[in-house]
This record gives sequence, structure tokens and C-alpha cells, in this order.
Amino acid sequence: MKVLLIDDHPLFREGLALLLKALVEPLEAVHAGSCEEAFGLLVDHADAELVLIDLGLPGMSGLEGLKQLRETHPGLPVVVLSSSDDKDTVLGTLDAGAMGFIPKSSTSAVMLGALRLILSKGIYLPPSVFLAARSPAPPLPASASPIEAAPPARRPVDLGLTPRQAEVLYQILQGKPAKLIGRQLDLSLSTVKAHTSAVLRALNVTTRTQAVVAAGRLGLRFDQDGVAEPSTARMASSSR
Repeated sequence: MKVLLIDDHPLFREGLALLLKALVEPLEAVHAGSCEEAFGLLVDHADAELVLIDLGLPGMSGLEGLKQLRETHPGLPVVVLSSSDDKDTVLGTLDAGAMGFIPKSSTSAVMLGALRLILSKGIYLPPSVFLAARSPAPPLPASASPIEAAPPARRPVDLGLTPRQAEVLYQILQGKPAKLIGRQLDLSLSTVKAHTSAVLRALNVTTRTQAVVAAGRLGLRFDQDGVAEPSTARMASSSR
């Protein structure tokens, strides 16, 4: 697996690469200290399967870099790492197309669990995003531990979604636009929109960002092709 790590602190990138190596083999970690450097590296590493990006970068900010990545490489999953994990910051990155958010303040155990979840096609969100709920489910109590508060992992079929709707949901959670989803799944734009509406109704939300949060709260898991698979694993944090 090839992962692009974008952070201006070499020691943090190296530590992150070590954590990833403990979870997946073989692993090739490509290092970049800025968005500008990362875009140059992607020319030679177009086969990267995941990007982990910091928000506080020199030159182009991580948020702007995320937005550009979604435009130039819409099929490439991007996860944000940041020392700022307030609700507005997290939701802003989800609005920009991130498929997850890991606070840099996390302990090594939490970060390891978050990375494990992401590599298993889950979406990690910090507890802060649930404290002022955008989705209708009640917020987790502040005293709840990450493992105890996490719900059992669920499959889209448990929500009444068809396999095709589950595939569309999987693409939505990776921040992909409707046109790209249509091309990848060989669906018309109107069909993608119909499936998207069904997915939002099943999650009881009205926007894609709310769908990411709701999916995190429910602990949805997907297999390699975006079709849900059974799992008894619990989420590493208050998400999945």
C-alpha cells in the first residue's frame, strides 16, 4: 500500500509511517513537507491509495490543499490530521471532502486505532464532532471512554440499503462528487442522485457532511469494493 504523508514536521511523518507499518505490510510511505511538494510527488506516485494531510502547513494551507486534491484527484481518499479539532474545523474539512479527521493530540493508542479503522475502510472522527450534533442521534456523554462509547460496527444493509445504494454511500463517504461516482459505478447522474437521496433518508440526514458524521456514529464498515461486510469490531473512538 502506498500512502502520501503531508506534514511539515519530519519526525511526525516518520512516527506516523512507523504506526502505519505496524498495521499494513508492505507499506510505501511517500513524504511531503508542503502541499506544493505533495502535488509534485503525485506526478510520480499517482498510484497512492491514501493521503494523510496536516492543516497547518507552510505555503498553501492543508485545507486549500485538501480542496485541490478533491478537484485534481477526486478518487484519492484524504484524511486530515490536525492539532485543532474543534467541531467547526472538523466539519469544515468534511465539507471540503475529507473522509476522516485524526487529532494530533490523540494518544498513540487512539491514533493507532484510528489508522486501523481507516485502513479497514472505516471513517474516523474525533469526539468533538458529536458534542453539538448535526445528526439526530444523542451526543455521547463526556465521561464515556472511547471504546465503551463506540457502537458495534454496522453494515449498510442494516439500514435497509441495497448493495448499489451501499456502493454509492461508500463513494460519498470518500468525498467523491456525483459525476465521478456515476463514472466509477457506471450509473447515470440521475440514478446517483436518486441513490444519494435514499442514503440520506436512511441515515436521517440532509447533507453529505451530516452523512459522514452519521456513518461515523453508527460504525458503518465496508469491504474493498464498497459493499458492506459483517464485522464485530468496535470503533476506535466515538465514531466507528
